[in-house]
Amino acid sequence: MRDLSLTETRVIGSLIEKKITTPDQYPLSLNALTNACNQKSSREPVLNLAETEVLEVLDALSELNLVAEVSIGSRVKKYQHRFCNTEFSRMHLAPPELAIMCCLFLRGPQTAGELRGRTARLHEFKSAQEVEDALQELTDRDDGALVVKLPREPGRREARFMHLLSGDDIPHMEVEPGNTESEASPNGSTHSERISALEQQVLSLQNEIDILKRNWEELNA
Repeated sequence: MRDLSLTETRVIGSLIEKKITTPDQYPLSLNALTNACNQKSSREPVLNLAETEVLEVLDALSELNLVAEVSIGSRVKKYQHRFCNTEFSRMHLAPPELAIMCCLFLRGPQTAGELRGRTARLHEFKSAQEVEDALQELTDRDDGALVVKLPREPGRREARFMHLLSGDDIPHMEVEPGNTESEASPNGSTHSERISALEQQVLSLQNEIDILKRNWEELNA
């Protein structure tokens, strides 16, 4: 699988989330999926994607066999994910692992404590240890780690975890997958996480510029 962009992980994460939290409304129409991607709550960064942009992402993900268009007694096209746990997927994730991946797709790097609180609608973790266990499973997969632990930031009690499907460049010597008790270089944390945050900000700004450009063209058409 090639590296996935922010918008691609946002689409997959939104489909996974809605399948779990609102199964009666799943699969999602293009409009519903666009609204899910652009939610102002439980999303970091907040995006403002147009339906045409989401459709382009869906086309790209369809080529990777990560989403599929379906027809269920309606003329409206609907979409479902094939990221994992389907007959068309190579990957299988247990419910705790899927909840964590979904949350990382939708909100970026987070601490284990944040993940426990933010995945309540996706999976109920009964203890902090269950979160740690799921993160360890995602780190130690035979087919390659899906999650990595970032260096702990100065002043923070907990390190954050991020998914590895976007190809972010994390210095190997400064990252501690799995070992939740280790400490790492604060400088490495500042550098890698600033780059990730800046990349997300640039993409968000680019989306806003594209929207303003379209609006301007429509006004002057």
